[in-house]
Amino acid sequence: MQATASSPIRTPAAGPLSGLRVIELGQLIAGPFAARTLADFGAEVVKIEPPGSGDPLRQWRMLKDGTSVWWQAQSRNKRSLALDLREAEAQAIVRQLATEADVLIENFRPGAMEGWGLGPEALHALNPSLVMLRISGYGQTGPYKDRPGFGVVAEAMGGLRHLTGEPGRVPVRVGVSIGDTLASLHGVIGVLLALQHRHTTASAAMPKGQGQVIDVALYEAVFNCMESLLPEYSAFGAVREAAGSALPGIAPTNAYRCSDGYAIVAGNGDSIFRRLMQCIGRADLAADPALASNAGRVAQVEMIDAAIGDWAASRTVAEVLAALEAAQVPAGRIYTVADIAADPHYAARGMLQPTAQADGSMLMLPGFVPKLSVTPASHRRAAPALGADSDAVLREMGLNDEQIASLRARGIVA
Repeated sequence: MQATASSPIRTPAAGPLSGLRVIELGQLIAGPFAARTLADFGAEVVKIEPPGSGDPLRQWRMLKDGTSVWWQAQSRNKRSLALDLREAEAQAIVRQLATEADVLIENFRPGAMEGWGLGPEALHALNPSLVMLRISGYGQTGPYKDRPGFGVVAEAMGGLRHLTGEPGRVPVRVGVSIGDTLASLHGVIGVLLALQHRHTTASAAMPKGQGQVIDVALYEAVFNCMESLLPEYSAFGAVREAAGSALPGIAPTNAYRCSDGYAIVAGNGDSIFRRLMQCIGRADLAADPALASNAGRVAQVEMIDAAIGDWAASRTVAEVLAALEAAQVPAGRIYTVADIAADPHYAARGMLQPTAQADGSMLMLPGFVPKLSVTPASHRRAAPALGADSDAVLREMGLNDEQIASLRARGIVA
C-alpha cells in the first residue's frame, strides 16, 4: 500500500513518550525541532500552522514537488491542523486542545500567545498540569525580550560567532542553524524535567501533577555551551579569540593539510601525543620532558603543528588516517554529505533512514538520536501535508461534520 502524507508507514513498538499529547504552535526551527524530537520517541504531536501557507519551512531551501525536503525531516511523526490563530474560534480550539494536552510548545515573540488568550495564566487555569515550552530570541523577561530574535543573532550574542573563522578575518557562521537547534535541545531537556516534576507532584487534587513554564532563550542556549569562556574572563580578563581550526589552550589539535585535502588530528592527551610523535618520526619530541604535559605543548604549539604539518603534507588523507589509526591517535577526514551517505558506520548505526513519501518515492532522512536499548525512537508517519489531519483532530475534540464545514467555509480551518 502506498504511504500517504499522514499515514503510518510502519508499526514499530511504542516509544517511551507514547501517550504524551503535545501541541506544537511554533514555526521554522526551534519549536518544531523540539516537538519532532518528542514525536520521534512516541509523543502524539499535533502541529498547528496557518491555513494557506503553513509553516514557512515548507518552502525553505530545496523543494521536491513544491515542498521542502527539510520539511520531511522536521515534521515526521506529526499531524497537521491548519488554524488561523487570529480568529477567536481558532483560539478557542487551541484552548480546548490544551485542556487535554500534556505539553504545549511555542516559539513566537513574547506576548503573542497572551494576545491570543493563550498565555500560561489562561492555559493553566484550564489545565494546571500543562507543561508549556516557550522558546524565543531573548527570553520572556528582561530589557531585550521584545526584540525579534533569530538563531544567527543569538549565536553572535551568545559568544559563538566571535570564535568562528580565521584570526583577523570576518567571523563566519556555523553552516547550520546551530543556535535554534541548541535551544530546541535545551527545551526538550526542560520538558522532560518538568514532566518528572509533574509526576512527583501528582495528588488526589491534581492527578497529573503540577505543570509549569519552561523559558528558553536562543542566546542563552548558545552561551550555555561556551565552555570556559566566562570563567577565563572573570579570572584573568582573557577574551578568547577566533583560532581557525585549532583548539586554543589544548595542543595539538588542528586540521592539517595533506596532499589531497585535510585531516583533523587530535593528539592532545599526554600518552596520545607521545604515540603521535612516534608515528610521524619525531621520537625526540615524544621524549621531550618539556612537552609531556598540555601546558608545555601549548607553549610550543607552533613548532608541534609544523612538525605534524610537514609529515602530513606529503601523504594523502587516507594514508595519514591509516597511520594514525594504527597508532591509536584520534583523527578523521572532513566529511561532506556525500561522504556521510556513503559511510558504512553511519549505515550500521541506522543514521541513514530511507523513508517512503506520499508519492511512493523514497527519501533519505537522518536517523534517531539518542539510541535507547528498550524504547528506541521510530518513524511512524511521514511529514503531513498542510491541514491533512484537521478534520480528524477536530472530530476527536467532538466537533461534527457541520461544525467543521462551517469553520472551513470561513477560512478558520483548512
